[in-house]
Amino acid sequence: MSEVERISTGIKELDDALEGGIPKGSWVVATGEPGVGKSILAMHFAYAGLKAGDPVVYVTTEQEYRDVVVQARQLGMDFGRYPTYSLGWRKEPEELPQIVVVDIFGLLKVARQLTEKSKEESSDKVKRYAALSVDTLIEAIGEAYKVLEVVEEGRGAPVRHVRLVIDSMSAFWVDKPVMARKYSYQLKIATHRDNVTALLTSQYAPTTGQAYGFGLEHIADGVIHMWMDDVESAREVRRHLIIKKMRMTNHSRKAFDVEIEPGRGLVLRQ
Repeated sequence: MSEVERISTGIKELDDALEGGIPKGSWVVATGEPGVGKSILAMHFAYAGLKAGDPVVYVTTEQEYRDVVVQARQLGMDFGRYPTYSLGWRKEPEELPQIVVVDIFGLLKVARQLTEKSKEESSDKVKRYAALSVDTLIEAIGEAYKVLEVVEEGRGAPVRHVRLVIDSMSAFWVDKPVMARKYSYQLKIATHRDNVTALLTSQYAPTTGQAYGFGLEHIADGVIHMWMDDVESAREVRRHLIIKKMRMTNHSRKAFDVEIEPGRGLVLRQ
C-alpha cells in the first residue's frame, strides 16, 4: 500500500493503526453516542490539516464554531492562529482564509439564497430550502470551496487537497431517519472528489445503541466507531475506539482505550 497517499488524523496512534493515515480522498465516518469524543476527533483531523497547510471546510451543526475554538484550545489545538471565515458573516473575507466555517447561520444564509434564486427562476413553482437540508449543505460546501479559492472557473473539483469536516450528519435527517441512505448518496455523489478527504460524524442513540438513520456507514470508505461502557455498571466513564473498516489500506483490528486529556485531546492506548 506504499503507493497510497496518506492523510493524518492528527492522532499518531490512530495514524499508525492505519499504516500511516487515512487514504487520500476517503470519506470516513466517526460513529457513536454523545460524549464518546467524535467532535474532538473531528477537531484533531481539521487541526492536522491546518498545520499541514490544507484548506479546511468545517461544517458544525452541533455547536457554534466559537465554542469549537474554545474547546479545542483547552485540548491543545489553537484554531485561532489560522485565518478563518464563516459563511454566515455578511462581510467579505479580508484575507484568504485557511478554514471556512459552515454553521447553522451559514446554512440559513445559503438556504435563503437558494430560495430567492428559485423565485427568480419560476414565481409559480418556488422551492423553499431548509437550512438543514442536503441540497443546502451541498451548495454551502461549494461556496466554501470558492471562498478558499481551491476551485477554478467551470470546474467543481478542488485543485488543491481540502479537508472536509461535517459534525454531524445526523442533523440533516433527524426528522426523516429513513432518508439517511438517500441523503448520504446524494451528498457523496455531489461532493466526493479525489482531492477531498472527509471526516463526518454520525450520532448513535444512547438508549438503543443504534444510529439515527442507516446509510452513511454503507457509503463511507472508512468507519471509526467510538463507544463507552455502561456507566451504571462500570461506575465511571470508560471510552473506546475501533476501526471497523477502511478501504485502500490494512488497519488494526484491536480496540483502543480512549482518554480525553487537557492539552492533548484524545489519547489512545491499546
